[in-house]
Amino acid sequence: MINVLFMGRKPVAAKALAWLLEHDDVSVVGVITDSHLAVSPTSEVARDAGVPILSREEVEAGVTDGSLSVDLGLSMLYWQRIRAPLLEHCVRGVVNFHPAPLPEYKGTAGYNLAILEDLPSWAVSAHYVDEDIDTGEIIQVREFPVDRQRETARTLEAKAQPLLLAQFQEITDRLLASEQRLATTANNGGRYVSRAQMEAMKEVKEDDDVERKIRAFWFPPYDGAYKVINGVKCTLVSRTILESLADPSTSSLFTQPSD
Repeated sequence: MINVLFMGRKPVAAKALAWLLEHDDVSVVGVITDSHLAVSPTSEVARDAGVPILSREEVEAGVTDGSLSVDLGLSMLYWQRIRAPLLEHCVRGVVNFHPAPLPEYKGTAGYNLAILEDLPSWAVSAHYVDEDIDTGEIIQVREFPVDRQRETARTLEAKAQPLLLAQFQEITDRLLASEQRLATTANNGGRYVSRAQMEAMKEVKEDDDVERKIRAFWFPPYDGAYKVINGVKCTLVSRTILESLADPSTSSLFTQPSD
């Protein structure tokens, strides 16, 4: 039996946890997730299965004093830094599933940069965790195409989620079957973007490709690309996005191109 600690949030993490719980050779000893939020799909799966929902501090204290035994850590969109106490006690390591290509794009803002930089493809990555963010050795990178004319941050995330889940299932099966670390490649170079840096990118400047910037940061309910008008921070919306939001069962006389 392999003791696994699961870390993550969003519906894809809930699906990954539910899949993991089906394994007879796995004991999920704890889950760290966004249980403090009103809607938390991952914590619902954990509660239904009777798996303890823990804080990062509880996990670190438990592995340090020996009350919690963890062989393998799995992270799916987990937002906190994974620190030494856990890393030192996971004999099979901690593996993170990252929604961007490594080594090029570390930290946040990945989907945004894919659109801002007009990339033809994007990727999801699996890597071992070290004490820095997204810098551990890479296990696998899976690419997929980007719609360079219509993609938004939200649609790019929607494309990435099924691939993240499939990657999680494949890599986890390999991790469970092997007592050795999986083959990796170096995770050198690239760049790290913090949340504060991402927020600063949202302001529309004079020389920006405005339509592309709007798509790059369209992810309701978060603030998108914006201009400050009379002291009010206003998120911008393009025609492309308005069309994507339209109800396909109805039509509007005044949104059609005129002759």
